[in-house]
Amino acid sequence: MSNVETFAAVDPDAAPAPAPHGIRPSDDARGSDRPDATPWAASGPTTEARVSSPGRLSSLDTLESEAIHIIREVVAEFEKPALLFSGGKDSVVMLHLATKAFWPGKVPFPVLHVDTGHNFPEVLAFRDRTVERLGLKLVVGSVQEFIDSGELTERADGTRNPLQTVPLLDAIQRNKFDAVFGGGRRDEDKARAKERILSLRDEFGQWDPRNQRPELWNLYNGRHTVGQHVRAFPISNWTELDIWRYIERENIELPGLYYAHEREVYARDGMWRAVGEVSLPRPDETVITKTVRYRTVGDMSCTGAVESNAYTVADVVVEVAASTLTERGATRADDRISEAAMEDRKKDGYF
Repeated sequence: MSNVETFAAVDPDAAPAPAPHGIRPSDDARGSDRPDATPWAASGPTTEARVSSPGRLSSLDTLESEAIHIIREVVAEFEKPALLFSGGKDSVVMLHLATKAFWPGKVPFPVLHVDTGHNFPEVLAFRDRTVERLGLKLVVGSVQEFIDSGELTERADGTRNPLQTVPLLDAIQRNKFDAVFGGGRRDEDKARAKERILSLRDEFGQWDPRNQRPELWNLYNGRHTVGQHVRAFPISNWTELDIWRYIERENIELPGLYYAHEREVYARDGMWRAVGEVSLPRPDETVITKTVRYRTVGDMSCTGAVESNAYTVADVVVEVAASTLTERGATRADDRISEAAMEDRKKDGYF
């Protein structure tokens, strides 16, 4: 287990810092300077209260507002939350939302990543740059350390994705996190579709899908006992298309492999696998160079690329809007282990 911790100096007498790109003051902060504000009556007594029409919120504004509300609610209700941050698009959006939720202050919790040792190098580099830029504390759990100690054993299929659960639960226990934010979305998988926004984990970090609490409107029950913790999923109601439209609107930076690029790949199980130290082709598999991108970023050993000419965010939005297959269904070998692969892992404590 390793910890990377950086903090930016803060001058309490200094003027508030300018908003980060993509973060705008609220309508309330702009006050009467709003172009749509209705002035009071110019003369004469009146009992009429003229209120400007704020208009209808867009779907993205509604989703953003819900997510920020959930993030603030969890921080207010729990003692020691953390945010799962891998450098993938959903966790990047989650971190962006957390930044907006507490701006101009700092994000008041650390970020947590389980490093499998099979991660894409460019994603790890992006993770480290982001943590340094925002002055966050990064807690890293290592699958390799557990393999070296004999607590975990390499799988026959070579993937380490299912091995993340033990280091994850260990990091949660060691750091005494009582709430962990995740970027899971209900459109990804049927197991995630039925999970609550605030999802209780027992003393062993396990999830029981038959014993879930009701969630009415925007009321979230975070009650838990000593040893238990809660997983919080503020973007549960977002779709992959919502994520990309939000990335486009907020001009959010992502690792380059989310966009079309040339890469050496080989075909396996209906997917294009990248050539790498932990993802080598078999003798009967031919390596070719293709223009591809990644819809989801897991391990190199279990994540497939898709053929694509989407070089920009706008291109990706168009591509995703036309897709009829979910990102995990199209590109994740670890979800094909069984029909209930995701639910089985979540029951054990997976993300």
